[in-house]
Amino acid sequence: MKIVKWFFIVLFLMFASLAAYLTLVFDPNDFKPEIVDAVKKQTGRDLIIAKDLTWTFFPSIGIELGDITLSNPKGFDNVSMLKVSKIVAEVELLPLFSKQVEIAKLNLDGLVINLETRKDGRTSFDGLQTSATEDKPAQVNDTTASSGSLSSLDIGGVSITNTQIRISDKQAGTEQVFSLDNLTLGKFSLGEFATLEYRFSAEMPDMTLMSQGKGSIRVAQDMTQIQVKDFKITNAIAGEAIPNKKLDISLLTQLEILLETKQVHLILDELNAGDIQATGKVDIAYGHKVPQIIAKLDLGDIDLDKLLPQTDKADKAKEQSQAEASQVEPDLTAMKSLDLTLSLTAKSIKASNMMTSNWIMDMTLKNGILNLKQLNADLYGGKLAVTARLDGRQAVPSYSFEKSVTGVQVRELLKDAADVDLLAGTANFSVKGKGRSLLVDNIKKNIAAKGKFEIADGALYGVNIPQMIREAQAKLSGGSSSTSSSEKKTDFTSMTGSFSVVKGVVSNPDLLMSSPLIRLSGAGTANIISEALDYQLTTAVVGSLEGQGGGDKDLLNGIEIPFLITGTMSEPKFALDTAGLFDAKLKQEVEKVQDKLKDSLLKRLGGF
Repeated sequence: MKIVKWFFIVLFLMFASLAAYLTLVFDPNDFKPEIVDAVKKQTGRDLIIAKDLTWTFFPSIGIELGDITLSNPKGFDNVSMLKVSKIVAEVELLPLFSKQVEIAKLNLDGLVINLETRKDGRTSFDGLQTSATEDKPAQVNDTTASSGSLSSLDIGGVSITNTQIRISDKQAGTEQVFSLDNLTLGKFSLGEFATLEYRFSAEMPDMTLMSQGKGSIRVAQDMTQIQVKDFKITNAIAGEAIPNKKLDISLLTQLEILLETKQVHLILDELNAGDIQATGKVDIAYGHKVPQIIAKLDLGDIDLDKLLPQTDKADKAKEQSQAEASQVEPDLTAMKSLDLTLSLTAKSIKASNMMTSNWIMDMTLKNGILNLKQLNADLYGGKLAVTARLDGRQAVPSYSFEKSVTGVQVRELLKDAADVDLLAGTANFSVKGKGRSLLVDNIKKNIAAKGKFEIADGALYGVNIPQMIREAQAKLSGGSSSTSSSEKKTDFTSMTGSFSVVKGVVSNPDLLMSSPLIRLSGAGTANIISEALDYQLTTAVVGSLEGQGGGDKDLLNGIEIPFLITGTMSEPKFALDTAGLFDAKLKQEVEKVQDKLKDSLLKRLGGF
């Protein structure tokens, strides 16, 4: 028992001696001015350590700091950008006797970060890096420097808990508060990779977020470069406004930050968001007044319809009426604060039930102007090509566009895009236009455009014009109307025309439809606001109706039959103008009688 007793006495005396040595001889406050000066030189900010640095001896030897603040730039609402209640740095014992501090582990508790963006665009991060034009601090070679000089620093690990991050954006008028459940950094030395892991949660008015990530980080020996390697992030988002009320997102990235040149290089090895998969890279030059971003993304199959909230027709009608009642021009001022060059490819994109594939898109956004240089895609057996320009510098934005489709199967397109089964064939279409305002009603009213179209080997659904002619022919010949139940479809070999759009009305002055049996021509309008159709056309028999249920094949030959299209785009109505037909037929018969009388008279006169 005496041996055990003396063992603990000796152990206590050794621990007491060490505590006395550390407390009386090795004062950690000797490093305090160096820390404050180093932060000032590197960031231009004031670091305040209100409490003295003290030793802790339980449960392990360490240095404790408290009430630490790092200031925000002058003029910000929050004086401090960063506040810490307590930091405990656990240190290695033996290096202390050589006046070296090797931090075994750093524990941080009660961290509060206030990040602010002012209306003038200034942020809390402005000036955190030493300006490249500043003189580098002279190296101290004096070997007689203070006995408290810091000769080396290694961190065995970092643990951050009980953290709150407040983000205030005066430009957008928003404020968000997030909680960092934990952040841990493994053994860290300058120039070496260390493990980095975090878990983060947020409760917001319209959604909740859970995020966690794990990877490796390295800070260069000269503190000019930060690398993040193989960083895997998973997010779970839930809320009423989220598609299907829940969305899982995961990504694997490589990141490089060059502090001197103020550049960020991000490689996106893998992105999964719901059913969307993507890879790409993003380069950011943040040293300019307007950040310059160059992004290249390669997407897989995307179904945008799955990302939209599922609503029934009643809900959609209600949302549409509410939107129309409170229409406000979108605020595009944020376009001025971005310099973006984006290249995008996609295997397929489905939107509003319309399918496109093999996307190639190049666009730029600079000085408030979005320029869509090219958008090419495969569209229902054909090709789509679009260029466009959107100017968001004014309160009411303006736009221009040029669009063409070639070789498109128009029936499948119309059925998927508008649930309309009206027209079939292989279509070529081009249009060029411009307008002001992005409100739906104003787009319809203000758009001005011109274009042309041609459709080959197609059909007009909902009407059988040859059958209508046969029925009219039967009435003229005194017979009964045809009772044939032929499909309501009119085949044609070609349909061509040009059009213009002014004040919400599409005018088509030269519609021409040809087939082996009939020829249809004329002009008309389509109102894109009310969807009303008004076409005044004429049709003529140019081929034999025999075999098509026709009787006397020559009865209507040479007569232009008035043909009307009315109703709406979704429910068109077709009709032969019977009164006009009888007038035309009567005129033809009168002309025949006159011709016969003329011939008879000439014969008689010739007989004298």
